Amino acid sequence: MNKRNRDLVVIGFVLAAGLGGASSGLAQVQHKMQLKVEPPKAVVSPTGTWQPKAIAYIKASNTAKEAQFGYSLALSGDGNTLAVGAVNEGSAAKGVNGVSKETAVNSGAVYVYTRTPAGWKQQAYLKASNTAGGYQFGNALSLTNDGNLLAVGSIGEASSAVGINANQSDNSMPGAGAVYVFARKGGIWSQQAYVKSSNTGGPVVGYQFGYSVSLSSDGSTLAVGETSDPSNATGTNGEQKNTSLPDSGAVFVFTRDGDSWSQQAYVKPWNTTQRGVLFGYSVGLSGDGNTMGVGTYDEDRGRGAVYVFTRKSANWAQQMRLTASNAEPGDSLGCSLAISDDGNTIVVGAFDEDAILPGIQPPAAGAHDEADDTSSGAAYVWSRKDGKWSQQAYVKAFNTRINDQFGWALAISRDGNTVAIGAHLEDSGAKGINGDMNDITAEDSGAVYVYTRSGDAWNPAAYVKASNTKPGAEFGIAVALNADGKVLAVGSTKENGGTRGLNGNQKDATAVNAGAAYVYSDTSESATSSRK
Repeated sequence: MNKRNRDLVVIGFVLAAGLGGASSGLAQVQHKMQLKVEPPKAVVSPTGTWQPKAIAYIKASNTAKEAQFGYSLALSGDGNTLAVGAVNEGSAAKGVNGVSKETAVNSGAVYVYTRTPAGWKQQAYLKASNTAGGYQFGNALSLTNDGNLLAVGSIGEASSAVGINANQSDNSMPGAGAVYVFARKGGIWSQQAYVKSSNTGGPVVGYQFGYSVSLSSDGSTLAVGETSDPSNATGTNGEQKNTSLPDSGAVFVFTRDGDSWSQQAYVKPWNTTQRGVLFGYSVGLSGDGNTMGVGTYDEDRGRGAVYVFTRKSANWAQQMRLTASNAEPGDSLGCSLAISDDGNTIVVGAFDEDAILPGIQPPAAGAHDEADDTSSGAAYVWSRKDGKWSQQAYVKAFNTRINDQFGWALAISRDGNTVAIGAHLEDSGAKGINGDMNDITAEDSGAVYVYTRSGDAWNPAAYVKASNTKPGAEFGIAVALNADGKVLAVGSTKENGGTRGLNGNQKDATAVNAGAAYVYSDTSESATSSRK
């Protein structure tokens, strides 16, 4: 469960309880409010080894209020192709580079940009081939290493179709969900496939197929999370028609031969016994597509877990269930997940973890911490050697504070040696790289933290803020890294700029929650200075 509004819940409980039982609850609320206005108890300084040369400020070509541009992101391996989702974009256009004067509220859109020596430019404006209001096309994105294949989730899509390229015109199952695969050839994008789950036609609507997506490096394998799948099946390719465990979740694996897609597997954990665990909330594939990590963040009273599966030939099997070394109820491990190209490193977010500790910590740190329900957030790194997994690091923000939700989003370089972790409710008013982490003048402005690995040791490398930091912008709601970890993209869905396109006026604030994306690059292409 998202803890963002729990202060209001606690206050309501205190008032409802009456004076007799209110004193302790009220004291807890007052304590949390005090913590929120206090600077960090301790700060870890970054090494400064990750230092971009430029920051690009990117807006949609049709910027509009509440579009939430930057909700999802994907980068190609070379960092020269960027896809940005805007889940609440409201045009009724369909397909590639369409134009429509009609509206379809919250239909969603994806924008593709390419980087040249002269800077970034928009290459395509993508919409679903069956656009309709509420589809939220663009809620999840994944690009191949070469950037020529893009998978787009659309959790609100409402067709009852089953399988690949079936009838899209039916609109009878709101929230069934779909995934759209787009291919680029010669700089031109086209839709390659319309992908639905094999159990779309069940008696319960709202399975949310497409909640998470991941492509292998070459695009031959696609994994799709369906968080509200209700089957009680276990393992691979079990019975899908059962509906006894609502929101238990599932993952579907598809493979591509040329331009043709087919479903390879229907994947559930070995211990499918709980409803509401949301298996498939996050998913990640290794470069060859043979290792898959799946997050189930509401399992075990909200402690969360990650399941690792491996493929041999076309057969999938569960290899390991990963849990945090200091797991406590409500930590939400598995809310985000990323996996290295070789499949041997997995980093996982737990945005509701509560310890008030800074930087890299021993695995057992934070267990039974005196902090409770703080949602400071954490991330955990696991490594695999000779088929065996072990926790390598317990990672906290450099300036950990209450309700920052560090770990909400994260990304890993293909070699596994660079990790970027978002804390979209962080409060500093700093701008650019390695600013003042003790500042608390911009509540919920958001931040991103970069860590690098040398051997088995992880180190804090950079503290990243927007170039136009503002309260409430939620910078860090989405993050993406290129292959070598030297290009970072960050989404900020509640940024209010009303400009359009590239590097416009960052002081503009005329489009509430329009959203923005920022790209931090290792080259000095035409872009906003990182010192601005």
